Amino acid sequence: MRTGIFLSYADGFKEAAGDVVELEKVGVDIALVAEAYSYDAISQLGYLAAKTSTIELGTGVVPIYTRTPSLLAMTAAGIDYVSDGRFRLGIGTSGPQVMEGFHGVPFDAPLGRTREVVDICRQVWRRENVNYNGKYYQLPLPADRGTGLGKPLHLINHPVRERIPITIAALGPKNVELTAEIAEGWQPVFYYPEKADDVWGEALRAGAAKRDASLGPLDVMVSASLAIGDDVEERLAWAKPQLALYIGGMGARGKNFYHRLATRYGYGTVADHIQDLFLAGKKAEAIAAVPDDLVRNVSLIGSRGFVKERLAAYAEAGVTTLLVHPMTADRSEHIRFAEELQALLP
Repeated sequence: MRTGIFLSYADGFKEAAGDVVELEKVGVDIALVAEAYSYDAISQLGYLAAKTSTIELGTGVVPIYTRTPSLLAMTAAGIDYVSDGRFRLGIGTSGPQVMEGFHGVPFDAPLGRTREVVDICRQVWRRENVNYNGKYYQLPLPADRGTGLGKPLHLINHPVRERIPITIAALGPKNVELTAEIAEGWQPVFYYPEKADDVWGEALRAGAAKRDASLGPLDVMVSASLAIGDDVEERLAWAKPQLALYIGGMGARGKNFYHRLATRYGYGTVADHIQDLFLAGKKAEAIAAVPDDLVRNVSLIGSRGFVKERLAAYAEAGVTTLLVHPMTADRSEHIRFAEELQALLP
């Protein structure tokens, strides 16, 4: 199992980049930079590429709606170039609140657009003349939608690799099935290993049955909060705000992917309560309503023995890359957690 670090989109990136340099030294395999309605992930990855030399770098994730497919491909090729072939393109759809609210673009056809974006990116990286007649993207643009002067072009530069790995963040059954079919990696969130097969197993198997063997095995990249020690109650509390935000506020009522996931895990009543509180503006109460056992089931917070047991459960569930969020503000403790995690891996 590989290990990785997930960098937040909060302020303090330059300090966190210093941690990545140290984590590279202790053998952490990958660092991902998130992008929501924050600083863009790409500029920060360029900064990390200049500061590091061996650790893999990736987006975790960039939404497909905010950049054209060709621009996504150009950007990925550019980061892959400045990092000497260390980049992984993580993509997702985000949600309608962010796409339509912050970016002003329609949130439509997430499955169809994702498939076409992946096809076009790979065409660009192969330096083919980009010629694509999809349902959602047509390149060149047809004459009746523009001047008629567009022509098929290929990327001027020669990419370091013609197949940059693509990871897709997906939760719903159809999205997960598509990911297992066309992507190198899958990035779920709030992963509960003992429940994973019940929630996603059928979709993963359906996608794998259509998968091109040249893609290799699917890299299952799972994120988890991390704290190794005896001060469990305090660290569990640190992980609750993110769960409350996602379950309660990342989407309108009836349109929240994370609320649905918590419900499928068996926490439907709790998820409803958290959402009611959050949408009523009672954020502190929503955080307090997140149960300790939910945090424990989707994280690595506890004694060395507990963390070792949870790592075995992740491995049994098929996780291949573990992306951690250290629950600490202490840089030295951050590095210590990563070192201890490496020693506990099955």
